[in-house]
Amino acid sequence: MRPAENPSAHILIAEDEAHIASFVEKGLRSHGFLTTVVTNGPDARHQALSGDFDLLVLDLGLPEEDGFTVLSQLRAVSCPLPVIILTARSGLTDTVKGLEGGANDYMPKPFRFEELLARIRVRLQDGDNSALYRAGVALDRRTRQARVNGKIVDLSPREFGLLEVLMRNAGRLVPRDQLLSTVWGYDADEASNIVDVYVRYLRRKLGTGCITTVRGRGYRLDLPDRD
Repeated sequence: MRPAENPSAHILIAEDEAHIASFVEKGLRSHGFLTTVVTNGPDARHQALSGDFDLLVLDLGLPEEDGFTVLSQLRAVSCPLPVIILTARSGLTDTVKGLEGGANDYMPKPFRFEELLARIRVRLQDGDNSALYRAGVALDRRTRQARVNGKIVDLSPREFGLLEVLMRNAGRLVPRDQLLSTVWGYDADEASNIVDVYVRYLRRKLGTGCITTVRGRGYRLDLPDRD
């Protein structure tokens, strides 16, 4: 059996029909992917915004919040997660609405798993891990642009580099000397306060509670998950 190009990729499956969710999940796992299944719109939105997934397979007919609502909420806060809509709604109006609403692909049911797998592989390759996302902050390394809750935030090159390192390690302590070395290329110098200065700059732009100081050790990005 052909292995996945990215065997560590984590796919979120938002599907309320148990037999379809199980079919997709088993197929993806057999190709080396990690999978998580959710069965309603709020759970799909919450998980998609967690930053833990590489792609979302999204049904439109979800309870509580339909797929269109979930998709619009993700794109409203600049969440870059690739989305493939997988739905029984095959009409042109729904297809156009899904694609214009921010979906990367649209696939009607019934479907062949091999085609879905191929589309997932293409979207993962297209993504090329160029965007980072955590809660309301999106960082695009190709455009060097940051968005906070959908609004563009101007960052200097050093601020961008510091935020990128912190986002890649979200929830984990990043030692001060590691930040100094990675972002500025300096050897560890306890006398230098440049990291502290730039952390203050980021707090002003992102919010005061987003970066935690671990006194004497370093910093940790603590952007909370959105409800």
